[in-house]
Amino acid sequence: MDARLNAWSLGATSLLVALMPLSFSVSWRVKALPALMLLIAGLGLLFRSAATRNSYCKAWPVMVVCCLGVLYTALNILGHGLGWNAFDLPSHILLYMATAAVFSLPLRMRWIWLGFSLTAIVLGIVCLVQHFFLGIDRAFGLNGGDWGAIEFAMVMMVLSLSGWLQVFYSSNPLLEKILHGTGAVFGMYGALLTESRGPLLAFVPILLFLIVIYARRTRRWSKGLLMLVAIVGGGVLAAGSVHNVNTPAALEADGPVTANVNAATMPAKVVTAASATPPPINSQPVFVKRFAEVGSEMTSYNSKTDARGAVRERLEMWHTAGHAFMDHPLAGVGIDQFGVYARQQVAEGHTNPAIAKYEHPHNEYLEAAATGGAPGLLVILLIFAVPLGYFLHHALHAHDSEIISASVGVAIVSMYALCGLTDNVFYRAMPHSLYFFLVLGLAVLLGRRESSEEVALRV
Repeated sequence: MDARLNAWSLGATSLLVALMPLSFSVSWRVKALPALMLLIAGLGLLFRSAATRNSYCKAWPVMVVCCLGVLYTALNILGHGLGWNAFDLPSHILLYMATAAVFSLPLRMRWIWLGFSLTAIVLGIVCLVQHFFLGIDRAFGLNGGDWGAIEFAMVMMVLSLSGWLQVFYSSNPLLEKILHGTGAVFGMYGALLTESRGPLLAFVPILLFLIVIYARRTRRWSKGLLMLVAIVGGGVLAAGSVHNVNTPAALEADGPVTANVNAATMPAKVVTAASATPPPINSQPVFVKRFAEVGSEMTSYNSKTDARGAVRERLEMWHTAGHAFMDHPLAGVGIDQFGVYARQQVAEGHTNPAIAKYEHPHNEYLEAAATGGAPGLLVILLIFAVPLGYFLHHALHAHDSEIISASVGVAIVSMYALCGLTDNVFYRAMPHSLYFFLVLGLAVLLGRRESSEEVALRV
């Protein structure tokens, strides 16, 4: 009876873990239930299980840097006299430090990886419906509006990489491999339908890095090369098939001001002609157009006269964030205070008004430097570098049973670290939660296996 009850509880816990990426990706309140149940289970394990605490000890580098992130945020808020609302999201790290305890159990990892791939399929279908049936140019999933498209693409790419790693390493039945491959493809294509450049650019070097690790461990270099060509080639073909389904070419050329002109202010003949003959839909692939815009916006950027557009506004925000760091190198301007600083600079004539609407500089490293000073920048570098080193060590040297977990850890840290160069990856709950839940959980999982190996050697 006890064995059956234990098997049931492990199965239920595994299913809850498998549901977590989906729960992060929806906006319904019920999504908090799996996290609450895992929190209760994790706290219980921490109090009563020496083996769980030993797993935490083995994962101490990752635990320490995450604690450091929480501690420095609290000290910065206190030092600047800010309200504790800014501590809301960083405090979630404490929640995931506790829920990580469930990864010290012998979870059914096959169920968890299947759950991740099924989540990628479900969210990929959502993107297809939004883009092709609802006419939404930039799919954004189920958690928020198009403001979250970039972060959603990043989450989808992480799920896609998880699926590809199952295809690389898993010795499970063929049907399971097909499901994981399907999840990987849906994750990639769903991310493409968000039309986000940063996650797409980050995906290619990360995939290459993971395939190099695979080929190094298995000595199958030719197979690794074929997989790289097939995945990247398929991705390029899929990207070429993505077109805007709702935005007329004429309006895209004129820009947002002209596109939003009120019909009441236009001459009657123009309004009649516009409604009688709608402008043609732009047939050029979206990514060709969006990548072409990068070079033109970079060369035409001028802080005083021309700072509008996705790339130009980023350049202006980065310029302003650099000034914030130079003005306040030790403690920064305060957590979540970049927007306040930028608007002050606009009012004083030092910054272009185009960025007055932004609260964050669209660069995780410059955000940390501007709001937290040199210590803040050091903390964010450690939050990426230490887990990456921890997972990479296991991916290169650990037993085959750990390779998928370690490689997923490498994938998620690398994706966030690279995407952090062009966007803020931690200031919204969905990507923030996914990162710390998986990084802390997988670190404890690898710590448990390391502890088990040491016990076996002593015996």
